[in-house]
Amino acid sequence: MDYSYVYLILLLPALSFLLLGLAGMKMSHKLAGIIGTCSLAVVTILSYYTAIEYFLVVGREASSGLYPTVTAFDFTWLRFSELLTFNIGFRLTPISVMMLIVISTVSLMVHIYSFGYMHGEKGFQRYYAFLSLFSMSMLGLVVATNIFQMYLFWELVGVSSYLLIGFYYPLHAAVAASKKAFIVTRFADLFFLIGILFYSFYVGTFNYDLTTMTPEQAETLHNSAWIIPTALFLMFIGGAGKSAMFPLHIWLPDAMEGPTPVSALIHAATMVVAGVYLVASLFPIFVEFAPNALHVIAYIAAFTAFYAAAVACCQSDIKRVLAFSTISQIGFMLVALGVCLPDPEVGKVAMTEEYADVNGLGYMAGMYHLFTHAMFKACLFLGAGCIIHAVHSNEKKYMGGLRKYMPITHWTFLISCLAIAGIPFFSGFCSKDEILVACYNFSMPMGIIMSGIATMTAFYMFRLYYGIFWGTENKELHAAHTPHESPLTMTFPLMFLAAITIVCGWILPFGHFVSANGEAYDIHLNAQVAATSIIVAVIAILLATWMYAREKQPVADMLAARFSTLHRAAYKRFYMDEIWLFVTKKIIFRCISTPLAWFDRHVIDQFMNFMAWSANAAGESVQPLQSGKVQSYTMWFLGGVIVLTIMLLVL
Repeated sequence: MDYSYVYLILLLPALSFLLLGLAGMKMSHKLAGIIGTCSLAVVTILSYYTAIEYFLVVGREASSGLYPTVTAFDFTWLRFSELLTFNIGFRLTPISVMMLIVISTVSLMVHIYSFGYMHGEKGFQRYYAFLSLFSMSMLGLVVATNIFQMYLFWELVGVSSYLLIGFYYPLHAAVAASKKAFIVTRFADLFFLIGILFYSFYVGTFNYDLTTMTPEQAETLHNSAWIIPTALFLMFIGGAGKSAMFPLHIWLPDAMEGPTPVSALIHAATMVVAGVYLVASLFPIFVEFAPNALHVIAYIAAFTAFYAAAVACCQSDIKRVLAFSTISQIGFMLVALGVCLPDPEVGKVAMTEEYADVNGLGYMAGMYHLFTHAMFKACLFLGAGCIIHAVHSNEKKYMGGLRKYMPITHWTFLISCLAIAGIPFFSGFCSKDEILVACYNFSMPMGIIMSGIATMTAFYMFRLYYGIFWGTENKELHAAHTPHESPLTMTFPLMFLAAITIVCGWILPFGHFVSANGEAYDIHLNAQVAATSIIVAVIAILLATWMYAREKQPVADMLAARFSTLHRAAYKRFYMDEIWLFVTKKIIFRCISTPLAWFDRHVIDQFMNFMAWSANAAGESVQPLQSGKVQSYTMWFLGGVIVLTIMLLVL
C-alpha cells in the first residue's frame, strides 16, 4: 500500500497555521474559520482513509498475523554515530492510526463548534491559527518514528497549549493559567529529556520499537538493562506532567480559563493523553525490562484517580468538575497499562492469545478507554460550553432546570454522563469494564480500589448533571435572560459525538485492531465484574438523584455542614496549590535560589569585575613604557639581557 499522501496530514494544518498567523488579520472571521475548518476536514478524511486502508484493506500480514509497522517516510536529520541518528518520519502502528482518528475527529468537531462559540470574539483569526498549530503538533507526536521526534512535537504541543490557554490575555487569570501550565509541563519535560538521553546513551538509538533494532542494539539493550528502568521512569515523569498525574496535576484545573472549545480539545481528548500514548508506545520495553516501574505507574495513577474523583465531588465550577474528571479518567488509562504483566514463560510480551486476555488485557482496555473517553468527554466539555454560552457563568448556582430550555444539550450531556458512569449499551461501560477486569487479574485490592473510584465517577457526574438540568432553577436570572439552545454549529458536534458514544460501545470490535501483542482479541464481559460495576454505578446514580435532583438539597447541605473541614479541603483541592507555592517560594526560592543569586552577584560577578580591573590596571602600568623613544627601549632591552645573563650564571 502506498502511503505517500500522509505527509499532507501534517502539512495542511501547518500551512493553515502559517496562513492564518501571517495574513489572518486581513481576513474576515468567516473566511479564517472556513480555512482552518476545511484544512482539518481534509486531514480528518485522510486519517479515516488511512485507518480504513491500514486496518481493513491491507489488514494483517499473512506471515505473522499482525498489523505491520509502516514507515511512510523517514529521513535522517542529525547523525550522531553509526547507529544513533535523529530521524524525522511518519510511522503507522495500530495505536498511532487510532490516535489519528481520535485527534482529527475531536479537532474537527471543535473547529466547527468554535464557529458559534467564538463568534464575534476579538482575535478570532488568531484562535483558529493556534488550533491548527496544536492539531499539527499532536498529529506529529503520535506518528513519530522515534522518541526524539516525539519530544520535538511534545514541546510544540506545550507551546500551542500555552497560546490557547492564554487566548484571553487581557485577563490576568488566563495569563497566570497559561504560565502555570507552561512552567509545570516544562519542569516535567526536563525529566523526559534526561530519560531520552539516558536511554539513547546506553541503548545507542532513539527508536522505541524493538522490532526495528539491529542485533547489536538489542544486545546493548540487554546488557544495559539495569539502567533502562530508570530511563523509562524519567520519561514517564514527562508524561505525568502532560497527563496531569499527581502531584503535577495543578496546571490542568486552572487551564479551564481558556475558551471552552480549547478545554475540549486540549484538556479532555488529546493533549492530556500524550502521557498514556508515551507509555503505550514504550509498552514492550516496559514489560520486558521494567515491569516494576510499570506497576509503580499503576499505583501513582490509582492514587491520582481517587484524589481527582474526591475533589470533583465538591466543585461548583462545571468546567473544573470536568477537568478533575479528566484527571481521574487518565488515571484509569494509566492504571490499565500499569497492571499488565510479562508472560511468566518468556518474561516479556508473549505472542499468544492467552496473553492478550490475561496479562496484557490492560493495554487493550487502556487504549479502548482512551478512544471512548475522548468522544464523550469532548461532548461533555462542548455541552458545558453551550451551557456557559446560555447563562454566561461557569457556576452551578446560576443553572438548574435548563433541560426545558436546552433539549439537545440536555440529552447529549445525559448520554455522555451515562457513558462515563459505566452504564451498559454505552461505550464507557465496555472500556471501563475491561479495565476493572485487568485490575482484578492484577490484584484484588487494585480491583476493589478502581471499582470504588468508578462508583465515585458515577456519583459526581450525575451530581453535575442534576445541578445543571434539574435542581433549583435560578428564575430571577432566567427572567432577565432566558436561556436558549445553541445554534446548529454548536449542537451538531454534540449530536455527532453522542452518536459515536452510543454506537462504538457495541459495534466497534476494538480488540481486533489494538491489543498488547497485536493478536486479534474478542472483547468479552466478565459477568461477575460487569454485574458488580453496574450495581455500584446504579447505586451511585440513585444516590445522586436522591440528593441533587430535587428543588432543595437538604441532605447535601447537611453533609457539607457536618463535614465542613473535609468539604472545604476537597473544594480547595486539598490545598495542593498552596503546598506547591510553599515549596517553590519558601524552600526553592528562599533556600536555594536566593543563596545562588547572592553567590552569583557577590562571587561570580565580583570575580569577573576583578579580572577586568586587573587587566585594566596592568595595561595602565605598562602604558608609560610605550614612550616611543629608541633610547629607552635600548636601555630596557640591555637591562633585560643583563638580568637574564646573571640569572643563567647563578642558576
